Amino acid sequence: MTMSVESVFPRLEPLLPSVSKPIQYVGGELNATVKDWDSVSVRWALMYPDAYEVGLPNQGVQILYEVLNERDWILAERTYAVFADMEQVMRDHDIPQFTVDGHRPVGAFDVLGLSFATELGYTNMLTALDLAGIPLHAVDRRDEDPVVIAGGHSAFNPEPVADFVDAVVLGDGEEIVLAVSEVVREHKAEGSPGGRLELLRRLAASGGVYVPRFYDVTYGPDASIEAIVPNHQDAPVRVAKHTLMDLDAWPYPRKPLVPLAETVHERFSVEIFRGCTRGCRFCQAGMITRPVRERSLQSIGQMIDNGLAASGFDEVGLLSLSSADHSEIGEMATQLADRYEGTNTSMSLPSTRVDAFNITLANEFSRNGRRSGLTFAPEGGSERMRRVINKMVSEDDLINTVAAAYSHGWRQVKLYFMCGLPTETDEDVLQIGELAKRVIDTGREVAGHKDIRCTVSIGGFVPKPHTPFQWAAQLDHETTDERLRKLRASVQSDKKYGRAIGFRYHDGRPGIVEGLLSRGDRRVGRVIEAVWRDGGRFDGWSEHFSFDRWEAKAAEVLAGTGVDLDWYTTRERGADEILPWDHLDSGLDKDWLWEDWLDALADDPVEVEDCRWTPCFDCGVCPSMDTDIQIGPTGQQLLPLSVVR
Repeated sequence: MTMSVESVFPRLEPLLPSVSKPIQYVGGELNATVKDWDSVSVRWALMYPDAYEVGLPNQGVQILYEVLNERDWILAERTYAVFADMEQVMRDHDIPQFTVDGHRPVGAFDVLGLSFATELGYTNMLTALDLAGIPLHAVDRRDEDPVVIAGGHSAFNPEPVADFVDAVVLGDGEEIVLAVSEVVREHKAEGSPGGRLELLRRLAASGGVYVPRFYDVTYGPDASIEAIVPNHQDAPVRVAKHTLMDLDAWPYPRKPLVPLAETVHERFSVEIFRGCTRGCRFCQAGMITRPVRERSLQSIGQMIDNGLAASGFDEVGLLSLSSADHSEIGEMATQLADRYEGTNTSMSLPSTRVDAFNITLANEFSRNGRRSGLTFAPEGGSERMRRVINKMVSEDDLINTVAAAYSHGWRQVKLYFMCGLPTETDEDVLQIGELAKRVIDTGREVAGHKDIRCTVSIGGFVPKPHTPFQWAAQLDHETTDERLRKLRASVQSDKKYGRAIGFRYHDGRPGIVEGLLSRGDRRVGRVIEAVWRDGGRFDGWSEHFSFDRWEAKAAEVLAGTGVDLDWYTTRERGADEILPWDHLDSGLDKDWLWEDWLDALADDPVEVEDCRWTPCFDCGVCPSMDTDIQIGPTGQQLLPLSVVR
């Protein structure tokens, strides 16, 4: 090895006793991979820009880590955000941002791949770049610096970080990371002609990679965007997302990483299908991952069998945006319960739609004796609000479902709602409390006792790009907080329900910053940098988040530009406004999104069915992406069929 890629661990190890949770920096997890540096031609550092305990379980990073390392000519290692105490130790002792696999300096890799699940990780990215010795601004980077590539759901509007990243990929990553690796390999094999700029040109010319520096943004007299146009002949006018069409051909992760320290999820996760066409108007994840693509039962069974054997986990999470919507979920539940009955292995579903839930399904997934609380997401408190957001679940649907659950022995139900949705009133929010009271009354009646609980969890609504609500005005944090105070008071003042209903919610201020970052343009990048230079770190953590810092820096940086924090958040957009992400193609037709937005605003909001089971609604994804919905039933069986003893 050359000096530049020697492990920093000999210098790091003596310092670990001085920091909190030192185990998160050690590496060496079961199924981790460390390759010889000189045996490969392309080297990736993959980063989830949050702490180890949050980042290690991330499914996307684990998949890419394995996909890349399976190629004998590629090396991939992981790096995570370091806490403030470790950051100070690293600065004091001149230790660069390092990977946890080989403890190699991030700055020595060919590519730094960042996966953004939330915009609140942007300041952590800047910390990592700075610690790695990589210039913050892409235009200042040298040929020897890694190419910084962003992906993940938040990358569908990367404009706020356009100054900091070299390139962006949209959509599914399994195939595009290999395509990018091929471009890097060819460029290096030729002696890196033209340096960094030529490599970026080749990536842009492929048509599947967005290179922000090859696009100019101009602003009009009213400070809105006037145009976004390519400034390089090889840059496409629009950059399209990537869609993986055969999930069975990509059964990852095969060998899940087993953490050394406690993490937010302690389980083996299998994605049973990708995409959602339920059409919830607030849901960016559902919109940008269309169309639906199911894994077959056979593939799911094999993945679970292999993953458990390779990891030792005793819980399997069957993941998707709406897992109970898999066309063969009933057969899956029964066959998995049969196979693992009597073992320590349990199966779990994430939050379940009320109209996709049934007691048989719940009983199968709890057959091994682990009966946790049930979680449902009505999202809107009133019937009207659920029509506005296209969450086609009636109050009676919910009550009938929880009645069945309580009558079969469940004692705890958790309900998710949002506050601040378009057209929402105080009364709509107060209806959340009335619905929770009815849930408790129903549970007490069918169970025959009062030992019934309902937890109401409420998040602030943040409008997201590529959704019908991308034009919506975000509710200011003062009104959000006031509505939630009224809701809590209305429930707790009634002694009949006060102790039976629990409330969990955060104040509305973090949502305003998320709104700034989710719908911001390139001018917001200077706000992010100013907040970071002022000490902003781990903004997704309530104990580290400072709204006052974000508010002050936004006012300072944006002064005189014609825009401010409110302009980006609480302002409704018009049909003709050019949005910062309009040159990035998620497959969704903008006219269709606008029509759906108008349907939501109608006096009698229009509901749209799930196109899995109805004629096409012309959202645009399938024809523009040359894709199609892939659903069962397949008629296959879960394999292997033998019962585990």
